[in-house]
Formats: sequence, structure tokens, C-alpha cells
Amino acid sequence: MDLGWDESVYLSQVDPRTPAAYFSAPRSRGISFLAAPVVALTASTTALRVTLVLLSSAALYGAFAVWRPLLGRGRTALAAALFAGLWITVLSGPEVMPNLWIALAAVAATGFFLRARARGGAGSRSTEGRTLAGLAATLAAAALLRAPDAVWLALPLLLTCATVRAWRRLRVVAAVLGGLAAGGAQWAVEAYVRFGGIARRLADSSDTEGGMGAHLGAGLTAARRSLNGPQLCRPCRIANPSVTHSLWWLLLPVLVAAACALALRKGRAGGGERKDTRAAVLLPVACALSLAAPYLLLLDYSAPRFLLPAYALLALPVADLAARAPAAFRAGPRRWAVAAALCAVLAAHLSVQLKELRVNTADARDTAVRYQRAAEGLRRLGLSAPCTVTGPRAQPIAYAAGCASAQTMGNNRSTTEAALARTARRMPMAVLYDPADAYLPPYARTWHPHELRGTGWIAYVP
Repeated sequence: MDLGWDESVYLSQVDPRTPAAYFSAPRSRGISFLAAPVVALTASTTALRVTLVLLSSAALYGAFAVWRPLLGRGRTALAAALFAGLWITVLSGPEVMPNLWIALAAVAATGFFLRARARGGAGSRSTEGRTLAGLAATLAAAALLRAPDAVWLALPLLLTCATVRAWRRLRVVAAVLGGLAAGGAQWAVEAYVRFGGIARRLADSSDTEGGMGAHLGAGLTAARRSLNGPQLCRPCRIANPSVTHSLWWLLLPVLVAAACALALRKGRAGGGERKDTRAAVLLPVACALSLAAPYLLLLDYSAPRFLLPAYALLALPVADLAARAPAAFRAGPRRWAVAAALCAVLAAHLSVQLKELRVNTADARDTAVRYQRAAEGLRRLGLSAPCTVTGPRAQPIAYAAGCASAQTMGNNRSTTEAALARTARRMPMAVLYDPADAYLPPYARTWHPHELRGTGWIAYVP
């Protein structure tokens, strides 16, 4: 696939070949830093995709490997497979987007937190030190990737430290707060430099998101409708997905509730090992609910990637429940029948996810191809760096053409029409016009229109 809209924004911040696009308040720069070494070496999108596939695969393995001492190898592997089998997980692997990486950081951080509960970690001060360092590092990574999400992830961890005696340890609290501070420092400094402070940046973020507030029904409805795409549903007025392709999503709360009920029942039976198992089920559920809450309750639109951190964490208790189900029957034909039924359900689930992956990959590719065609059309019109592109979809098209982008309205407003009129007198410039939007700036109404073949858009140039 060629690059998408958000990818072009993140990459433009570190690409030495193109001007940086406007970076709005809700964004964080962690994913730009991750891609920076590749972008510095090559302009090849293929090289970038392959590198991110390898890195995200290694991160998937490493994040879930943290859970081996807590759930065992088999259940940990099953949890990783459940998460990796979702179409949005596979599609996000090679993309320059932060949500998958936040999900993996959340899985690792929660696992390190649970492993740090016992005094001395796994029995030695050096092991405890490595565990706490892992906790701080993964929380720092989450904060660098998306600072507000890292805070939502840390809230259940800090609440556990405050309310559960076994976790009431200064070193654990220091690791959580230290990781947040280290990863969030860049975001906080930028808040003061560019937006006038943290409170102002959060307010600007809310405005960009359409006003974050109590959207209880709208957020849940949008999440359900966008379960199988599109990758951004805003405004989300599409029909609900078919039951067969959304049944897993509807059953997920039931499975999680069953896993929690089973863990609580076993926890009441006593025993340190059973209490550890109870925590290994309940804490990821608490963190998943905390990370999902702002996207389900505070926004009136959705995107499948928003819930990736919640899906990753909920895969752990679901895998634990699935592994326990056959064991509830005595050894014999009944146990084998239950195991076979679970395998059949998993196979059906993966076949549905594969179909959705193909559909959404094709949609993403078609959109990116339109951006490339538009950029090629602008180059044929004589636009070359330094140049500026404005209008609908200016950011990804300008990046593909090697130009700067600018907007006078919308979420990425960064200049005025008067300033753009002055810019047109000193460098090549194009105004993108979408007939569906039906707005052309006054300064461009005497310019020459040129149809950008294969896109449905028109470029106006002086």
C-alpha cells in the first residue's frame, strides 16, 4: 500500500525530503520517532512497510512473552494468536500509526506490573530491578506514542497500588509515575511551546475531536458500526455490520465477564497461586476498560484501531477462559469434543477476519492510489519543491508531491486565505477542489482548473 493520510502527517515530521505537515494537538510524536531511521535512509515505502512488519512482529512476541510466568506458555501464545488474528491488527502492523504499538506497550506494562507485585520480584533484587525497569520503559513508550492513552493505562495501576496492600510499594509507584513522566515530557514541553500549556492543548484536542464529552450512545454505536471498517468512521452513518461478522465483538463482554467470574471464584478458594491467577485476569480487564472508555464514551465517531489496546488486553482473560474450558470435563471423549468445538470456533473467527482484512486492505490501497494519482497530476502541472498545496486532502497529496500543505479551515487549520494568496505570488501553488465540497477560495476563482485524472478532484493553479 502507498501511504495514508495520517501516515503522511507522521512521516512528514521526520522526512528530510519534504516540509512537515501541520501537527494537530491530539497527536503525539512517538510513531514518527520510530519510523525516523528508515525515512532518513530511504524514501521507499516498501522498505518502510517491511521494517515495520518485522518490528511489530518482534514487539508482539516480546509484549506477550512478559506474561509467560503469569499465565503459562500455552495460554500466553493463545492470547497473542487471538489478538494477532484480528484484521485491524494485521493491517496496522506495517502502518505508521500508533495504536498497535500502544496496545503492545499496554500488554507488556500490565504484565511487568503484575510480576513486580511480590517482594524481590522473582526472588532477587536484580530481577525486581529489571521488572520495574521494564514497567517504566513500556509506560514511557506508551506516553511517547500517545500521552493521554498512557494516563488512562496508568490509572488502574495506580489505583491498585492505592487500594491493594500487596501492591502498596513505593518502588512500583515510582516506576509507574517515572515512566509516565519520561515518556510524556516531550508532549508536555510541546504543549507549552506550541499550544500555550497542557490545559490549552487538551482543550484544542477536544475541539479537534469534535468536542469530547458525554457521548454515551453515539460512541458505542459508532464503534459497533465501524467494527469491520472503514478505517475512520466520521461521521459514522453507515449500517451495522452483519451479525456473522460481528458476533465475536458482541460475545467479547460475555466471555470477559465469565473469565472474571471464574477468577473471582477461584480466588475466594484461597492460596497464593490462585490469587496471582485472579490478578492476572482482573487487572488486564480493568486496564482495557480504562483505555476503551474515552473512545466509547467521550467521542461521537470511531475507528477500528481505537480499540486495539483494549482488544490486546482482553485477549489474555479470554485465552485463560478458553484454556480452562476443556479442563472442566473429565479426560475422555467429552473433553476432546469441547476442545474440537473451540478449535472450530477459532477457525471460523479467523476466516471472517481474513475476509475483512482483504476488503479493508483493498479500500486502503484504493484511497492511497488516489492520493498518488493526484500528486502525479500536480507534478505534471509543474509543481515542484518548494511548492504549496491546499484544499481537501491536501496533507497526503502534498506529501506525495514533495510540497508543503496548508489549510484555512477544519481540524488542520494552520493559515489564512490572505496568507495563501501571498504565498501563491512567490512559489508554485495548487488548490484542490472536490465538487462534493463546493467551496473554492476567492483568490483562486480566476485560476485555471485542471482535472486530476482518476481521482474525481480538480486542481486550480495560477
